[in-house]
Amino acid sequence: MKTSKLIFLTGAIFLMSFNHLAPGLSDGERKAAADHLKTTKDNLMAAVKGLTANQLNFKADTASWSVAECVEHLAISENNLFGFAQMSLKEAADPSKRAEVKMTDEGVVKMITDRTSKIKTQEAFKPTNKFGSYEGALKEFTIKRDGNIKYVMTTSDDLRNHYNDFSFGKIDTYQTIMFMSGHTTRHTAQIKEVMANAAFPKK
Repeated sequence: MKTSKLIFLTGAIFLMSFNHLAPGLSDGERKAAADHLKTTKDNLMAAVKGLTANQLNFKADTASWSVAECVEHLAISENNLFGFAQMSLKEAADPSKRAEVKMTDEGVVKMITDRTSKIKTQEAFKPTNKFGSYEGALKEFTIKRDGNIKYVMTTSDDLRNHYNDFSFGKIDTYQTIMFMSGHTTRHTAQIKEVMANAAFPKK
């Protein structure tokens, strides 16, 4: 009987030690990312709710994007940015590179949401009616975002010791996901700017 108890206690200690050393996200990090992803999704959905075809396709000028094009860009970005984050996991985790990460999580989000800083859109991220319609693009975004929220809530991947290189510097993979979420806020603000134009259709 004593032997059985000893084996059980040893196993429990082993499992506790294993869990303690596991490289996954903390509960706080998991909640922060999931909440941000959900909030930015909800804000986008509220901004575009009830818009007519005329409103969705209105452009302030030939160089500007319409609301529909902003939504398509977000659908493309949700797939591409998450894919970029996942690519980093193919390399071995490397805690020694953390010193190269200069931005905080808050700094990454603040940088991408600041529309006073213009960013040239890469060809792969430009809207080209890839999903066949505005409805198709919005559905794609929603499906991808819901899947990404689930990933953040359940993954055991070591997102802090894998990295992505951007033009503005190196960030960890967790921050890439926060960048993706903040990117939604950036273009939700753009959508609101389109809607605030004096020539925006009434219906």
